[in-house]
Amino acid sequence: MYGTRGKNPGHSTFLTVPRKQRCLVKRIPGFLLVFYLLGTSALLAQKTNEAYQLHISRTTSPVVLDGAVDEPAWQAAEVATDFWMVLPMDTSRAQVRTDVRMTYDDQNIYMSAVCYHGSVSGPYIVESLRRDWNFGRNDNFIMFMDTFDDQTNGFTFGTNAAGAQWDGLLYEGGKANLSWDNKWTSVVRNYADRYVLELAIPFKTIRYKRGITRWGINFGRQDLKTTEKSSWTPIPRQFPTASLAYTGVLVWDQAPPQPGPNISIIPYALTGLTRDYQNRVPNKGRFDAGLDAKVAITSSLNLDLTVNPDFSQVDVDQQVTNLDRFELFFPERRQFFLENGDQFTNFGYATIRPFFSRRIGLGGVPIRFGARLSGKLNKDWRIGLMDMQTGRVDATGLPAQNFAVMALQRRVFARSNVGFLFVNKESLNYEPVPDKPIYSRYNRNLGVEYNLASANNLWTGKALYIKSFSPSVADPLQLGVTTQSANAVYAANLQYNSRQWLIGGQFEAIGRNYTAEAGYVPRRGYQRGTGVLGYTFFPTGSQVLSHGPTLQSTYFFDPAGRQSDNENYLSYLLTFRSRSTFLTWFATDYVRLLQPFDPTNSGREKLATGSEHHWQAWGTQFTSKPQSVFTYGFTSRYGGYYANGTRLNLTADLGYRFQPYVSLAASASYNDIRLGAPWGRTTFWLVGPRFDVTMTNTLYLTTFVQYNEQQKNMNVNARIQWRYKPASDFFLVFTDNYLPNSSQIGMDVPGLFTVRNRALVLKWTYWWNI
Repeated sequence: MYGTRGKNPGHSTFLTVPRKQRCLVKRIPGFLLVFYLLGTSALLAQKTNEAYQLHISRTTSPVVLDGAVDEPAWQAAEVATDFWMVLPMDTSRAQVRTDVRMTYDDQNIYMSAVCYHGSVSGPYIVESLRRDWNFGRNDNFIMFMDTFDDQTNGFTFGTNAAGAQWDGLLYEGGKANLSWDNKWTSVVRNYADRYVLELAIPFKTIRYKRGITRWGINFGRQDLKTTEKSSWTPIPRQFPTASLAYTGVLVWDQAPPQPGPNISIIPYALTGLTRDYQNRVPNKGRFDAGLDAKVAITSSLNLDLTVNPDFSQVDVDQQVTNLDRFELFFPERRQFFLENGDQFTNFGYATIRPFFSRRIGLGGVPIRFGARLSGKLNKDWRIGLMDMQTGRVDATGLPAQNFAVMALQRRVFARSNVGFLFVNKESLNYEPVPDKPIYSRYNRNLGVEYNLASANNLWTGKALYIKSFSPSVADPLQLGVTTQSANAVYAANLQYNSRQWLIGGQFEAIGRNYTAEAGYVPRRGYQRGTGVLGYTFFPTGSQVLSHGPTLQSTYFFDPAGRQSDNENYLSYLLTFRSRSTFLTWFATDYVRLLQPFDPTNSGREKLATGSEHHWQAWGTQFTSKPQSVFTYGFTSRYGGYYANGTRLNLTADLGYRFQPYVSLAASASYNDIRLGAPWGRTTFWLVGPRFDVTMTNTLYLTTFVQYNEQQKNMNVNARIQWRYKPASDFFLVFTDNYLPNSSQIGMDVPGLFTVRNRALVLKWTYWWNI
């Protein structure tokens, strides 16, 4: 989505500005015509890397995972080698050699990779033995599988040079969701001149179409000592090696074997203690048990079931200082919602999501049970059905609620698709409770979208329409009456991304009465036009690998067609051959507030609706090279702010590793806001050290501390995870929340920090394949 710049301080942008909504809407058919022409041309195009084929045959002898690659099965297997360089440049073969082989039997797919060292001597570079490591900070090898050969969805498996595993789901043609976790095994052995990886992936772990004998396949390697990223097939440097548009072909000697009965039962048991010091609630014990189940209806269609799920072991969200007028987004991490989750949660845009699974069970609301059917019906059709039931919360009067979602997706042309989504959130047997909040009886969303992805991935885009249905605004408890106007969403975007050029535009219109109670739509009642234009230079014989400017601009209009926001952002990015980066930017902002807003977001006085604010700001961002055991980065922002004020923001990120067992990291953010009366000067600190100790690649200790001055809270989260069998774990989780300066909040316990609440949880899970 345009206007998003990672850690940069939140300025989105646009190039040309229409004045009225009707003018913007007239441009949508032009978008659709371009989409059609690009899709039609893609239909006639051959798969980009069709010539890269690796033949896989059934093994005639056992494969032992020991990092030796000396079995007869490997000697007989075809070799994928002579990789292409992706970075620093994509115009030559890789300098470091990698040899890959694949074979299979009735139960598993096997892969071996021999990763030879390059011309630069020294030990491998890894962050830790922690699972799903940071790609940019590890020597690694990763496999990408497109098991339907549709260049859209797939699986990724790999390890770093020390043997820590990486697995995830691929969606939208090359994005990876690493929160997904499943059963597979791997071994890495290091030698003087190479490291060797062997892995076995059960057919029951992945989804694929019965009878298909061609899969998309690719292999990626990163060698930080030589700063080289390479791929078996050639991939333009502006795309990740996970891009399924650039996979080669895995040719099976016969159709992959069917996995047979494929049912997994995953029970859990949990015990723990909690204590609420702030409200003087004594120690309270708890015991819970629940069950997840995965049933393969076919090899490509999966039924997930859950009863009384608990997600206490999930990583805590990383806090941020929130100076935005709208709700922040935090990604879904809960395992049940992840497989094929893109079909539900990626419908729409980053800030227009009619369904967002984190709304289910939000704020401690209990999830009683749920079911989800998802996967492929055939090469062209995907389906997703989900139904979740939550329990009643008497303390707030919240009724039991049901969340039902239906998603259907049809592939068109080479890599594009048309998707449909229906979301229904319903309160069951609801009667309002006196002195409690009023909840709606239902909220429904119905939407359709077209996703464009050209065969070579240069052109991408989307066009969508969503309509919401709710009880009458005049009577929120009346059934069967919907708001007839301003309850719809129109949006479209188109982007061209070549090696040197980045060109794109986006339009959005969200009605003031559009409602997605089970989604994430932080802003309503606006029209938005956005554009981006960027160019990249590639000098030769220089320590600078690439550099170039990007201009972004965004204009917002209220329902009456009057401008409410304008953000313009010009940046210049330098990327060095060492992989370090430096960015500088300049921005101008205009805001006309459509509702009262506290510019410190700390519960103080608010600026008036209709007040206008102009400012300019500049900033920098630097990230050090990942090869060093000591890594660092910083960002800065200085300039104007609301009400003719000023804002200074400084952040720093530090990391040090004692590879491969210990990784230390710390982040800090400082905000200094200076406004006139009644706010005056306001400062916020956000500090978050993190300690990862990985005794082995199955035993981890993670401690995460977060001090958020804006929220007046300090959080400590310590987690021990022991993966005693593949996908089966013991978790010991300790959580502490502290209140700073207790005398200011009326507590009678003196001290700089006072315990607010504390919890200790022990959880056991076991993955049992029937």
